Amino acid sequence: MTDKLVLALDQGTTSSRAILFNRSGHVVATSQQEFRQILPSPGHVEHDAEEIWQSQMAVAQDVLQQSGTPSEAIAAIGITNQRETTILWDRHTGKPVDNAIVWQSRITAPICDKLRAEGLDAPIRAKTGLILDAYFSGTKIRYLLDKHPDLQAAAQRGDILFGTVDSFLIWRLTGGKIHATDVTNACRTMLFDIHRQDWDDELLQALRIPRAMLPTVVDSSGLIGECSPDHFGKSIPIAGCAGDQQAALFGQACFQPGMAKNTYGTGCFMLMNTGEKAVESENRLLTSIAWRRSGVTNYCLEGSVFIAGAVVQWLRDGLGLIKSSADIEQLAATVEDNGGVYFVPAFVGLGAPHWDPDARGSIFGITRGTTAGHVARAALESMAFQTRDVLSAMQKDAKVTLEALQVDGGASVNNDFLQFQADVLDCPVRRPQVTETTALGAAYLAGLAVGYWDSTDDVTKNWALDREFTPQWEEQHRQALCKKWDAAVTRSLAWEV
Repeated sequence: MTDKLVLALDQGTTSSRAILFNRSGHVVATSQQEFRQILPSPGHVEHDAEEIWQSQMAVAQDVLQQSGTPSEAIAAIGITNQRETTILWDRHTGKPVDNAIVWQSRITAPICDKLRAEGLDAPIRAKTGLILDAYFSGTKIRYLLDKHPDLQAAAQRGDILFGTVDSFLIWRLTGGKIHATDVTNACRTMLFDIHRQDWDDELLQALRIPRAMLPTVVDSSGLIGECSPDHFGKSIPIAGCAGDQQAALFGQACFQPGMAKNTYGTGCFMLMNTGEKAVESENRLLTSIAWRRSGVTNYCLEGSVFIAGAVVQWLRDGLGLIKSSADIEQLAATVEDNGGVYFVPAFVGLGAPHWDPDARGSIFGITRGTTAGHVARAALESMAFQTRDVLSAMQKDAKVTLEALQVDGGASVNNDFLQFQADVLDCPVRRPQVTETTALGAAYLAGLAVGYWDSTDDVTKNWALDREFTPQWEEQHRQALCKKWDAAVTRSLAWEV
């Protein structure tokens, strides 16, 4: 298989990508396409599932064409996806019944309030490792079933299927033959017992969700099904699947307990490997499954920040301060510091460790001297400050002091930002040579399943450092800036109450 490649389908929140990787874990070719963000009401976010499918297929076919790679040269396909985003579709036609409800959406907060009143906080926490929140898929299913009254009976018959984006892609890729998800996506539904590793009847009953509509749960690395020849001219094994953040943890070679990575994407997600033990958080983090291979499960702690790179997109599309996302770095560089401006991007509430759905975006410290550069800089710095909040909670839970943080995602290419991140954390930040670690993790999971790579030792050998950023600030300066940030967050909480 040395002359073959692995195709990773990286279906994200704002775009679909396809990347070809070789045995060294290097990018051979890539293709990317954005799709619409549908915003029906404040705090509610939807996607057109057909647009997701069409954009993902377009980039997959494009990456093969532009690189001149025949389908025969693809050893396997790995899928990674935006998690928690919920799609319901007709088993017989394959068509979605409505727009997908995106992980960012707060539309199901009232359903969460009802579950909370029924005393389900503790059972959900104990079984799923999650906090009762609109972030997760379970309440999104209930919302769609309630929105379309005829769906409940159809779902009970198994005529309506539920899936996160990975399931929908697998269903379409296999021509409707396989309805499956992997454990990393299943564990983010708020319906899956991460200890027994099965759908939980008590939680299904509480949300009146029929088992008949749920996918089969499989390993993250292993043969899931065969891609229909209709798509690429040849049947290709689909052999890897993981939610985007767990895929990035794998792609960063964080195989030892205590190793952690942070991904700067639409949101910002820090995961720490806790080995084969599920560590219960005492600091409002999430306990998730990192991956499962050959039936052996690795767990992780996770801190989820809802808005990270999306704040840059808002500055571009909402305010028109920049023409392209890449312009943010240049605009932020027009000022030496934030000028006392702090930006809390709680557009859809705040995630870990605050978990306040009623928080809202706020900008503090504005004066007559404030410029667009200060706002841009404060927006970038908000990603670093939110990461600091999560790492503080994570180190308390895991009872470890992190030696270094591996980083990836869009903002990781910005040297000034990563230096600021290291200074805020008082911890070294390490950027790998290949920053497409989400797609790379999906490729590794698929390639390992078909023998393209022999073991995780190959993954570790492939990981190479591009640059390490070490803290430079004095402690007094760090504490002063963080104190201001903490004050800004406090003022943003419970805005809608």
